[in-house]
Amino acid sequence: MIRICPSILSADFANLAEAIGVVTPATDWLHVDVMDGHFVPNISIGAPVVKSIRAHTKLFLDCHLMITDPAKYLPDFAKAGANGCSVHIELGESYSRDRIAQCRDLGLKPGVVANPDTGFRAYADLLGEVDLVLLMTVFPGFGGQKFIGDVMDKVTQTRVELDRIGSDAALQVDGGIDLITARIAARAGARAFVAGNAIFGQADPLSAARGLRNAVEDELTANRTEL
Repeated sequence: MIRICPSILSADFANLAEAIGVVTPATDWLHVDVMDGHFVPNISIGAPVVKSIRAHTKLFLDCHLMITDPAKYLPDFAKAGANGCSVHIELGESYSRDRIAQCRDLGLKPGVVANPDTGFRAYADLLGEVDLVLLMTVFPGFGGQKFIGDVMDKVTQTRVELDRIGSDAALQVDGGIDLITARIAARAGARAFVAGNAIFGQADPLSAARGLRNAVEDELTANRTEL
């Protein structure tokens, strides 16, 4: 299943509900980047904004928690209407496993996130416990960065392992995703695509989101034909 996940970090916050409404027909999930200024060198939004978004959309709210203490804030995101929350494996495997369990208890779909320089083995043992694996294709903290192609080996390794254990967890990529890099990531095994500037930064965000889906579908169709 292909999932197109526009990142609201690149949307016009003065007209956020309208921006979300524009892309909704071509959107599967809304990606919400949460930064605390400690885990990453930037500050973005928190649970109150998620609550505001929830009032204007029925889309799945996919919250990427770039924060040092997600345990403290997960209940707030659940109460605000988030559907899923993902935590960084860089906080530690044991800590991440506890947060996955906490998400389940709160009714959230849990995910694990790995930075570009974090190896596959760091999160491999958690793959059977999550609904989402987010592999960063830039270092988190700021939008508009260049796609790191070296991460694709890790995407493929993760895809193989998810298939081996029979997991239907979404394999997501985030960072520098556009019409070209989305195809590269799809070829490597990704099926969920976070895009900010490539959607909200375009003159016609709805057409941009549809174009991204078409690019991924074309790539997967071409791969099946080759096989």
